[in-house]
Formats: sequence, structure tokens, C-alpha cells
Amino acid sequence: MSHLLPARYQNNQMTNQFTKPLVAIVDDDESIRVATESLLRSVRYRTVSFASAEEFLDTERLSEIECMILDVKLGGMDGLALQMQIGDSNLGIPIIFLSAHCTEKTQTEALKHGAVAVLRKPCSETALLGAINLALKTSGCR
Repeated sequence: MSHLLPARYQNNQMTNQFTKPLVAIVDDDESIRVATESLLRSVRYRTVSFASAEEFLDTERLSEIECMILDVKLGGMDGLALQMQIGDSNLGIPIIFLSAHCTEKTQTEALKHGAVAVLRKPCSETALLGAINLALKTSGCR
């Protein structure tokens, strides 16, 4: 799966020279957070996970996050509201929605407001890693 990583992270003999991308996972389902973290760590991404939008907004690591995997339906603030708040803050974090509760209207709204991809749970590892790769390429790995 290393071919799905941005070129600067592939076959790099001096990996300590680069900080690997930090991917945030925001999902209220702990099993999804754990499984997604495991997958991403297996291909050398750093991860940080949050059970809610509010927990994400409270982190002191916002400026480190290079990509976010976000559920639409969360307890409290939903994923679309968090996307809008991130957009208003000019953080420039590319967002991939991963949700079992995604209507066509929700998908259209997410993409209209800059989501890189909207994937339906369960999705393949290849689809998720491909979306992350695209997000990191389009953001220039900030």
C-alpha cells in the first residue's frame, strides 16, 4: 500500500527527515476510530482521533493536522457544521467524509463546501487511502 502515500513518503531511506502526515479521525463510533487508525498506521500515517466535533475543536494540534476523515452524523455538532467551521477558520484541512448516513443532498453539500471525497461506510481500504492521498496532494501536505 505504500504506493498510495505521497511520493515524499515512499521508499524514503531517511524517513526521520520528514514528519509523516497527521490524519485526524472524527467519528463517534469507537470501533470505526480504532479500525481506521490501525489501517492508517499500517501505511505509516500518524493519527489522532476524536469522538466528537467539539473534542476535535478543543485540540491544541489543529495546526498539525494535514487531513481529516469525518463522519456526517455525530453527537452534538454534526460533520457538515464542523466542515463549515473549519472552512471559516482558514485552517485549510482537507476533509474526507466517511459515513453510513450520507444522502445525496448531504454529499452535494459536503462537496460544494470543499470536501475531497464522500465515502460510504463500509468502504474499501483502497478507496479510503486513495482519498487521503488525493487530499494530501491537493493540499500540498501543508
